[in-house]
Amino acid sequence: MNTPLIRFPAIAASVAGALLAFHSLAEQTGKPRRIVAADDSTHRLAIIAANGSIEWELPVTAIHDAWILPNGNILTQQGWQRVVEVNREKKVVWEYDSATANGNQGKRVEVHAFQRLANGTTMIVESGPARIIEVDRLGRIQHEVALKVDHPNAHSDTRLARKLPNGHYLVAHEADGYVREYDNRGKVVWDYEVPLFGQEKKGGHGPEAFGNSVFYATRLKNGNTLIGTGNGHSVLEVTPGKEIVWKVTQKDLPGITLAWVTRVERLPNGNTLIGNCHAGPENPQFIEVTRDKKVVWTFKDFQRFGNSTPVTFATE
Repeated sequence: MNTPLIRFPAIAASVAGALLAFHSLAEQTGKPRRIVAADDSTHRLAIIAANGSIEWELPVTAIHDAWILPNGNILTQQGWQRVVEVNREKKVVWEYDSATANGNQGKRVEVHAFQRLANGTTMIVESGPARIIEVDRLGRIQHEVALKVDHPNAHSDTRLARKLPNGHYLVAHEADGYVREYDNRGKVVWDYEVPLFGQEKKGGHGPEAFGNSVFYATRLKNGNTLIGTGNGHSVLEVTPGKEIVWKVTQKDLPGITLAWVTRVERLPNGNTLIGNCHAGPENPQFIEVTRDKKVVWTFKDFQRFGNSTPVTFATE
């Protein structure tokens, strides 16, 4: 007769465990999607399934960039100098240390962007030395481009940068507040100064801050450039003639405040994905908006990630 009473605590514990597991999943609004996210405050890089569970994760330190390579490996960083390729068994299969390689020993250098190129070399953008290098599997430089830097700073010369299909490089210069496009010889062929829109700069990282510390730029198929303005709290789409034809500002999205806008992406359906860093736990870290600024999807997870999630991108 006492058996049911004995089992109740076990059942309750099981239910409680299930509820805890459920609540530990990320909050998503809209149609769930699979993403990659990394946070340097919780030291986690993870592939997150559409149901919110973690498929794969890796402990990380300082991080601003990451890729899933065609072979399934992850190209990421461990600290500001070391770029690593890690397989799904978490074994490092390739690495490059900008702190000591190719003339950098004794110099202050930080890496905030990198990219595996189609020919197998790896593009690495070095703040401090202010250069882009392309290195082979042995770490030998195959190509080098000097960068224009008006306000030299090894931490903020650059943020994300990408090599374009035409062989040029599109670079976000955080300290300068500029996006610059370089040809393969290092000549600036296009630039854009992120505007302050008549506001004064204000220090900090959260919604209260303001500036033009640009984080990311990507070239769209229509020839325009999509820009995540960092502490400008905005996304700008700019024509080659430097006209703003679309933007999302800090308070444009109902119920959401934008803070440090990081990586941005234009989807095939015309919507835009926005990385929202340092915005606090009341705001999502990742957002999808339509052309008319309707929010159709959000991602928020302040249990496994924190308030410093600069890496967010969608993946199949």
